[in-house]
Amino acid sequence: MQTIDFVVFAVFTLGVVFFGCSFFKKGSSAEEFAHAGRSLPGWVVGMSIFATYVSSISYIGYPGKAFATNWNAFVFSLSIPLAAFLAARYFVPFYRYSGSVSAYTFLEEKFGRWARLYASACYLLTQIARMGSILYLLAMPMHILMGWDMVAVIIATSALVIIYSMMGGLKAVIWADAIQGIILIGGALLCLGILMFSMPEGPLQTFQLAIDATEGNKFSLGSFGTSLTESTFWVCFIYGIFINLQNYGIDQNYVQRYHTAKSLRAARFSVLFGGYLFIPVSALFFLIGTALYSYYADGVAPLPHSIAEHPDYVFPYFIVSSLPVGLRGLLIASIFAAGMSTISTSVTSAATVILTDYVQPYHNTLRSPLTTLRISSVAIGVLGALTAIAMLGVKSIVDAWWILSSIFSGGMLGLFLLGIMPRRIGRGAALVGCMAGIVVIAWISLSSIISLPGPHLHEYLAIVLGTTTIFCIGFLTAFLTNSKHPPV
Repeated sequence: MQTIDFVVFAVFTLGVVFFGCSFFKKGSSAEEFAHAGRSLPGWVVGMSIFATYVSSISYIGYPGKAFATNWNAFVFSLSIPLAAFLAARYFVPFYRYSGSVSAYTFLEEKFGRWARLYASACYLLTQIARMGSILYLLAMPMHILMGWDMVAVIIATSALVIIYSMMGGLKAVIWADAIQGIILIGGALLCLGILMFSMPEGPLQTFQLAIDATEGNKFSLGSFGTSLTESTFWVCFIYGIFINLQNYGIDQNYVQRYHTAKSLRAARFSVLFGGYLFIPVSALFFLIGTALYSYYADGVAPLPHSIAEHPDYVFPYFIVSSLPVGLRGLLIASIFAAGMSTISTSVTSAATVILTDYVQPYHNTLRSPLTTLRISSVAIGVLGALTAIAMLGVKSIVDAWWILSSIFSGGMLGLFLLGIMPRRIGRGAALVGCMAGIVVIAWISLSSIISLPGPHLHEYLAIVLGTTTIFCIGFLTAFLTNSKHPPV
């Protein structure tokens, strides 16, 4: 990068940090840290939900997947409308009237403390894995662009995000998300325009080369076959439905945002706005990957073999080798915008879960909950950085993240669905279902590693079968034993 690129990048990144820190108030409370005083407009919360969806996984991973294969992973986005509608109609009012900022208080009321601790532990594991994936993808372009050590970049980036998340709380995170969301969309549109208008025969050549690719149509959404061992259209679609229902239904990142909107109507709007906006923007990222394929397939510019072997490296390489001075800094800034917004969301939400689910229930007279939130923010940030360092060398970060999120979800959506059933499901029945779900998830995730007997299913299906097993076994156990829900 030239000096001007670095200046653009540094001004933006440090500007976000200072902007987030500007929300710091000496006399602020833990409640204001956790739900921003329930004062934010719906479009701001919606942009934050959108920015939570979009991360470096989307900004670099999606183009990498489209470059190397096709649009199969885009099927995930096609499942969002159903989940967003159900969230706006049922989940938002349910949580806003619950009286607790934690998504898991409800499970304790239904099934006891174990259910709350199980779900919150699954959530924390998922967020640590997500932060690690994103920090890795933030460090990679800086390594390619400037030769910086990836471990050093991971540590520095996590420190910057922790600072403004810890000082400004959720209000700072949401407002920063809104600004970062606008910038990342603008950066992606600019990059796509440069790619397509760089083609010798114009933008239409991008589509022609992609359709006629020797390895198959690059716009393909995957096989429509019935195989459960491959990433077919149906496997990705079913995975998307379950993971998005879990996001909206029991993920603290989303549930906490329902509480920040100034009214129920604003909260419902934010869910629909944020979810539906992600669909065209994710298509934009896949189109960038397809355009990158056509760009290099036509020989507009050379692509080193060492870069082509790592699809996640292709987009950052294009930025450094083909964009004019100034725009490189802007594009890297937009990639950081995507990553920082998601990491800050995970930090604040995970810290809230630690306070509400692991500290306050055992220390009712806690004098300084805000201090606990800030210490927890640092701890979660450190664990995320360590996970990122452990991920160095992963070939496809999208695949790695989707697999980890499917496994670490623990099928907790099934536990939530048991809790909202009209029929009373007893605590024992829920526990039996949960244990059965854990066995199924372990079987799917470990079968390819230690060669367990039986069908080897795709790892994406861990959340699908885990959730289904918990719900079905729990409901069947309650039906057979006629278990009653004891008074709390």
